[in-house]
Amino acid sequence: MSHGGETNVLILILAAAVTAGTPILYAALGELLAERSGVINLGVEGMMLIGAVCGFIAAVHFRNPWAGVLASMVAGGMVAFIHAFLTITLRSNQVVSGLALTIFGTGLSGYLGKDYIGVPVPLPFSSKPLAALGDIPVIGPIFFNHDPLVYLTYLLVPALWLYIYRTRPGLHLRAIGENPSASDSLGVQVFLSRYLHVIAGGMLAGLGGAYLSLAYAPSWLENMTAGRGWIAVALVIFALWNPLRAMVGSYIFGGIDAIGFRLQVMGVLVPSFFLKMMPYIFTVLVLIIVIGRNRAARTGTPGALGIPFDREER
Repeated sequence: MSHGGETNVLILILAAAVTAGTPILYAALGELLAERSGVINLGVEGMMLIGAVCGFIAAVHFRNPWAGVLASMVAGGMVAFIHAFLTITLRSNQVVSGLALTIFGTGLSGYLGKDYIGVPVPLPFSSKPLAALGDIPVIGPIFFNHDPLVYLTYLLVPALWLYIYRTRPGLHLRAIGENPSASDSLGVQVFLSRYLHVIAGGMLAGLGGAYLSLAYAPSWLENMTAGRGWIAVALVIFALWNPLRAMVGSYIFGGIDAIGFRLQVMGVLVPSFFLKMMPYIFTVLVLIIVIGRNRAARTGTPGALGIPFDREER
């Protein structure tokens, strides 16, 4: 293969990494917001599936993909509200609640979408170059020749970074995740803040699911998230609860997925089950490395993560 051909293949893989990493990125940003407030949400996979099916159904009936986006965010937010009520108000075990919602979301999405298997999306999101940016050599094809939901992440990620690290509500969010009792004593609305950030996280997870059914593979299939919600949960640890690092990590995981697909297209004799395992093997290796480093440095992890807040126990 010529040098030019190798460059083109690399550009295609990197562009595919951005596309494949986008649903993971939305879900990871949602989980990041929840965990920054001190609430672990292991229901991300279920919320993505509910968002995917509700977004697909809305897009089919309204013949508008943006209606699907709105429906997916509402649906994801509603499921996240259940998690918030169970873990914040009732102080239930956050891990158990999240796992239960994943099972619930998987079953409910399968039931809601059974009549929509094989139904095409009337107007799916399609890739379009972003004005003159799409003509920039190398960078343009990789980053600026995608659909609107990919471009939305380019605004969302820096906006969330600024919110978390450069605004007063963001300071309160980080403080609540570290020490909710101290924050409460200073007048910060701990319960309200946790509710808002868990629900916002669910809305982003739902949007990540909608990206799969309306843009990445415009269709509805049961369990179409294929574990991406779990990768998003792991990615938050890899990113050290930082939106910018989450973006980079999402594209890395997307790249692993894209490389596997590219190997299949090129006819490389690699067992298909191994190619499907690649993102998850990489996830486990990353978690081992990052958790080991965090244990030594004790950086990044919110101090009150997973611990219910009880004002009377202050």
